[in-house]
Amino acid sequence: MDELEYPQGLKWTRQRKSVYNILRNAEEPLNAAGIYHLAEQEAGGKDFAPSTVYRILAAFEELGLVEKTTWMGEDTAVYMLNRGRHTHYAVCLQCHKRIPLQKCPFAHIHLEKETEDFTVVSHKLELYGYCRECRKPEREA
Repeated sequence: MDELEYPQGLKWTRQRKSVYNILRNAEEPLNAAGIYHLAEQEAGGKDFAPSTVYRILAAFEELGLVEKTTWMGEDTAVYMLNRGRHTHYAVCLQCHKRIPLQKCPFAHIHLEKETEDFTVVSHKLELYGYCRECRKPEREA
């Protein structure tokens, strides 16, 4: 198996590679505590401290390798690898499951188009409702 090529601009330590791979394999954005837990498991409880993960995430964010965001109603930041495309989510109000949307409803808009008063450079979208498992008959219409 070929070794993964890591982005340029950063010294790739064992810890940074671990955090990068965790984000690369994540199916949804993760908070720093979740990343730390996975990295600690992977390293057998060695080489990691929560502060290390925060420093790594800050370095990744500065280089544009990760996107940092928060979910509505939550104060905890979550991180996802910047893959050059936006991932939007539908969030269940009952079980809090996050379902990635397959298509961006804003894909037809050129994001760097400047209007007279505003230049759009990025966006995010979260839809709130009920997933199939949590939907109740009275909510379906």
